[in-house]
Amino acid sequence: MGRGVIDLILFGRADCCLCDSGEWIVARVARRIPLTVEKVDIDSDPDLVAKYGERIPVIATRAGEVLAEGRISERELKRRLSKVFSPPSS
Repeated sequence: MGRGVIDLILFGRADCCLCDSGEWIVARVARRIPLTVEKVDIDSDPDLVAKYGERIPVIATRAGEVLAEGRISERELKRRLSKVFSPPSS
């Protein structure tokens, strides 16, 4: 994609198998697309629990755009990343 590293946030919680799966998928995607990922445990903040609750895991940009949630598809995440972060057409 050529624009440097993409910063993402993975919202989840401990002992969540979907969150573990989402983290694994993000790691796989990061092999092809330069990503940094900050993991945030929503249980550390009541506002995050209210916002994301049962939607976790949620992968979002630093700007707050949700790229994926729940059962995360590697193919769909790659597609969303390409769409959101691709340079504008000339």
